[in-house]
Amino acid sequence: MWSMQLSIITFNVWGIPFISSDRSARIIDIATQLNTGNYDIVSLQEVWSENDSRILQNMTKKVLPYAHYFYSGVMGSGLLVLSKFPIVSTIFHGWTVNGYFHRIQHADWFGGKGVGLCRIRVENDRYVHLYNAHLHAEYNIKNDDYKTHRVLQAFDTAQFIDATRGDSMVQVLAGDFNAKPGDLSYGILLHISEMRDTCSSELIATYECKDNAYTSKAALAKNSTGQRIDHIFMRNSDDKVKASVMEYKLPLPPRVPGKRYSYSDHEAVQVKLKIEELQEADITRLIKNNHYECRRNVYYTTSNGFKAGSEKNNTGHFYVADTLLQMALINEGITVCERHLKQLHRDRIAYICVALFLLIGFLFMSEFPVTYVYRTIFILLKLVTFGIVLYCLFMGTLWNLIERHGTMSGKTAMEIKLGGLQLAERESYAI
Repeated sequence: MWSMQLSIITFNVWGIPFISSDRSARIIDIATQLNTGNYDIVSLQEVWSENDSRILQNMTKKVLPYAHYFYSGVMGSGLLVLSKFPIVSTIFHGWTVNGYFHRIQHADWFGGKGVGLCRIRVENDRYVHLYNAHLHAEYNIKNDDYKTHRVLQAFDTAQFIDATRGDSMVQVLAGDFNAKPGDLSYGILLHISEMRDTCSSELIATYECKDNAYTSKAALAKNSTGQRIDHIFMRNSDDKVKASVMEYKLPLPPRVPGKRYSYSDHEAVQVKLKIEELQEADITRLIKNNHYECRRNVYYTTSNGFKAGSEKNNTGHFYVADTLLQMALINEGITVCERHLKQLHRDRIAYICVALFLLIGFLFMSEFPVTYVYRTIFILLKLVTFGIVLYCLFMGTLWNLIERHGTMSGKTAMEIKLGGLQLAERESYAI
């Protein structure tokens, strides 16, 4: 019986040029760590500098000779994959909604974010699909303007994984999802893709950890335990292959040895998988003993419920059939999209009203006589006013339509998926 072990690491390296602290030194330290030979496949995020990408590839090419950087947007996607095994093909799938260009301080739009797929040949005709993704950040937990964007990105990624699984033995999704267990985007990404989280502990954090040199006191005051937003999900291709988690850990120390700084503001996540092809007897026994357990997932109930068709166990959590859980998640995703579309309509009206008001003022200023002393100031005032008019018209028309259509695209895809799940559920009851 064929089997192999695979060590996979995902790491957001926080490599924003001119902004990230100690970036150049940290990139070299990260490359040194990756060059130890402890990892077979490396999934990196926020490699925003092409020079940093070259450094990482050059310093690790002896142990990780195969690499691919996903180019996208203005800055590049920031996604880099390094591999011990040959990367035989790649695909980058950009998301339809991806932040706002005018919020330069957030920069997500400039990265042209999406999900990157590397088809990796681990042996002869055996393939593993590695998906690298970095979902939109959450900048304000109380007023999250990007929740809809993350929900749509999560659903789009789940659909992309399902559509591209092909003949791969195992699919692995590794990256910074900016979503904690229990968040809607986390649930959609995990359950719509029918993957499973390789982490079984509720005590692990990968961001804003207390021992990280870059965690602020304000973040620790809000949440001293940190957040787990960096994940590795996996899925078998079929019943002929079994992939199991041998080890899950945070492989890097809190600080770079001998230095005052950490490797990144995130923690790296490493998973060791055992992949084995099953014989017919093993397949029959697996189906007989574990079929029911494999067909149900645990989802932590929230204030919104997810209790329909559920069965409470002795831990106080609810077991919900896969299809019912998927339908509940998609329904909430559709609701989020509908609220966002209403907000877009209000924004459109507001931008156009402001543009019309300022345009009237601009026309009035054009007829207003000004003395020579104030002429320069007056011309600058008119230019600024006209610039704001153009900005409001752009945001209320072209940009508003782009975001509306992107949201509608995701919402209609969810509705189609929901219809398919409802049909499957009715057919299962008919049987």
